Amino acid sequence: METLERLGADQLRSVVLSYRDALRAHQDAINRLNVYPVPDGDTGTNMALTLESVVAELDGATGMTEVCKAISHGSLMGARGNSGVILSQILRGIAKGFECAPEGASGDVVADALATAADAAYQAVMRPVEGTILTVARAAAEHAAAVRSAPLLEVLDSAREGAAEALAGTPELLPALKQAGVVDAGGAGFVLLLDAFLLVVADRPVPAAPEAPAGVVGREAPLPVPEHDTVSDLRYEVMYFLEAPDEMIPAFREVWAGVGDSIVVVGGDGVWNCHIHTDDIGAAVEAALDAGRPRQIRVTDLLEQVEEERWVREAAPSPEDGGPGVLGNPATTAVVAIATGAGVGRLFRSVGVQAIVAGGQSMNPSTAHILEAVEACPADAVVILPNNKNIVPVAEQVAPLTGKDVRVVPTRSLTEGLAAAFAYDPEGTGDANEDAMRAAVANVVTGELTRAVRDAMTDAGPVKEGEYVGLTRDGIAAVGATLGDAGSALLGGLVTAEHEIVTILEGEGSTPAATRHISEWLGEHHPDVMVEIHHGGQPVYPYLFSIE
Repeated sequence: METLERLGADQLRSVVLSYRDALRAHQDAINRLNVYPVPDGDTGTNMALTLESVVAELDGATGMTEVCKAISHGSLMGARGNSGVILSQILRGIAKGFECAPEGASGDVVADALATAADAAYQAVMRPVEGTILTVARAAAEHAAAVRSAPLLEVLDSAREGAAEALAGTPELLPALKQAGVVDAGGAGFVLLLDAFLLVVADRPVPAAPEAPAGVVGREAPLPVPEHDTVSDLRYEVMYFLEAPDEMIPAFREVWAGVGDSIVVVGGDGVWNCHIHTDDIGAAVEAALDAGRPRQIRVTDLLEQVEEERWVREAAPSPEDGGPGVLGNPATTAVVAIATGAGVGRLFRSVGVQAIVAGGQSMNPSTAHILEAVEACPADAVVILPNNKNIVPVAEQVAPLTGKDVRVVPTRSLTEGLAAAFAYDPEGTGDANEDAMRAAVANVVTGELTRAVRDAMTDAGPVKEGEYVGLTRDGIAAVGATLGDAGSALLGGLVTAEHEIVTILEGEGSTPAATRHISEWLGEHHPDVMVEIHHGGQPVYPYLFSIE
């Protein structure tokens, strides 16, 4: 391949696609670099998902102006987590630089674009922290500027060299990284962007992702970090889009500065992507109401996320014991289930499910994780059971990536997934299994018990932090001071005279006393209903109910 001297619209598109593929390949390796005890998602996953949004926006874009606008808009609207929001600003800065070169970007244009990107990233962060992706992006820009008048390849080589040196030095700037013996995760993801440029310009292969250490499932356990080294010890991550005049944003930032940290606000022309860690969700949202109109508000309980990550890391059993992995069992149609909990896994295995992918409410597996399980299944047709509403769209991305006949039955909970799995016929066709599983899900009523993490007013009445709430497909349906009270109240609204079986799955936090309270309540109020109790071991939800 001849080395390119300029990057046109088609080549810039290729860079984005190559970067997306590189992030996918390195996603787990980047995730394992996270060391903070309260992460806002996995860095590699968030960066990869941000690029997926950019790639989707590129569909149909032609010419440099359209491609650059697609990159800018797609990265803004699709940014995930703190790392994704910062990456979006870097991509928007690069797009702004390339938009000035409709005939193709030479070395000087690329150097200027990298400088614009680094500046934009620093400006987006309320309190920039050195030793992060910001430091790596700035070093790349400075090294590119030093050879600004050189050919394109030399500019990119210099930028890549500067970024790699800065990445290697991040442990000296952040003690948490040095203690863990790793480099910054976001910075590692940024270096892959330069690798993608070099792949397109000079056909240099992107470095292969390092293999995970033996025995690692998903990400490694974060090492203890001294309090003064943490990025944030606040409980909630709040993200939303804010429609507001650009002149209102400085005042908005100042209000947020008193509400939390890890603040990133990016965008322009009346639309802003806003990210903060805070203990006061209400104040974080009210600030937007004073500036404009917030939409697509997303709140993540970071402590709950860490708890589920801990379970997936430490408690996942072997495939033979119901844990993640693929077992043999050749069949006409195979099943991949996303699940947590050894008992839940054993139930799925007992009906012939070949593959289990670790994941759940806040530990959403990537498309790549699910695809790997699908490819490993010993069947040409595969049904995926996501078992969580947030995982359904991820699972639906698998089919175009494989030659297998893949169906997704959009199960939204573990109990729906188990109902679908009980209808599974290994020798049936993909069509027949999908139809049977969808019918089984439609005929099951499900409920969940979990603990409230804050005071709130719900459809079932007021709830205080620490009390228990019962969830149905329609939302919160019951509140109780104890597990037994909440469980009885929830089942009181779900179980009718037409039902025959109530299955109870005990998870982490369940107690013999609460189980007895719930089963005795069922015996008293619905004596004709058969009660089955299984140990599920799922985190976050002490009890899951399936009613048939």
